[in-house]
Amino acid sequence: MLCVEIGGGVEAGFGPVREAFGEALGAHGGAGSAAAVWHDGRWIADLWGGSAGPGKWSRDNIVQPYSVSKPFVALCALHLVDQGKLDLDAPVGRYWPRFRARATVRQVLSHQAGVVAIDEPVSADAFYDWNRLCEYLERQEPQWDPGTAHGESALFYGHLVGELVRRIDGRTPGRFLREEVCGPLGLDFHVGLRHADLARAVDLTGLDEGFRLTNAAGKPDLYRRATSNPPGAQDPLVVNGVAWRSAEIPAVNGHGTARAVAGLYAALLEGRLLSPGLLAEATSVQCSGPDLVFGRDNAWGLGFAIDSGGYGMGGLGGSLGWTMTDARYAFAFVTGHVGTYDQATLIENAVRDCLGLPQL
Repeated sequence: MLCVEIGGGVEAGFGPVREAFGEALGAHGGAGSAAAVWHDGRWIADLWGGSAGPGKWSRDNIVQPYSVSKPFVALCALHLVDQGKLDLDAPVGRYWPRFRARATVRQVLSHQAGVVAIDEPVSADAFYDWNRLCEYLERQEPQWDPGTAHGESALFYGHLVGELVRRIDGRTPGRFLREEVCGPLGLDFHVGLRHADLARAVDLTGLDEGFRLTNAAGKPDLYRRATSNPPGAQDPLVVNGVAWRSAEIPAVNGHGTARAVAGLYAALLEGRLLSPGLLAEATSVQCSGPDLVFGRDNAWGLGFAIDSGGYGMGGLGGSLGWTMTDARYAFAFVTGHVGTYDQATLIENAVRDCLGLPQL
């Protein structure tokens, strides 16, 4: 097994977590990753290592974890719900009059609205024009009657939710996230990188044709339609570019550290982000069963996937942000080399062993 230099550390008694992290890095040839774990009021692990392009992964490197970004933008909307400015059960049209799909805010937040693919051909540069992409979405017929089924809006969730935030508050979701969520909590996570942060971003590797074919295998045709128009979201020449990183594409292009991702869930566990009633509602099952985009059974809360006594979100390529409510831990793994969730599971199981919990 390849030996890779590891930065950061673990609390006493959690040495196996560091060992599992090193094993995960070695399994990918030393490609860089980071992991962080918070448990019941304290950080028990904050680790990074491997390569980050020309240099080594450091504490300050940030990376795109794809859909791990989605709960961050959902929390912007939930913040407005807590303030009484956004009604979960109001039609989206109350705030966005030209929005064609007859969906409620709740249905948008829980992936029930059906606006998961755009039928009109859209060029890649639409990703860099917020208003243009929202215009495509507002006139798009849903793929099913809202509320009758569910399916992850893989590319557009951030625009659907973020446009509600923008229309109510006036700030873009990236700015709102920075000023109302991540900034006050000290979380190094961003949607729409500013110039000073671009140099810290790690290039994603492994996004080749083989990965794309493997990732799409067995999924419904709707998955292809939902993830390829506009094109480029799985193209390394696009997602590693300055234009992509500088744009606000909140469904997929957040950039941050593992500690920031775990820190979001730690703040939720500590009751520092949402009122208790709204947190309970957001992390309760709103819909469950077959996801029409991904072709597998799952369950959604308001911005979070719900499973096995916890909630969170995974991202394309194996990054993960998750919390287990009864065990009171928050876990995050972010990687610069796309693959499966095997690395994250290996590390989280080491955490669970140390806490005396059964493996996943």
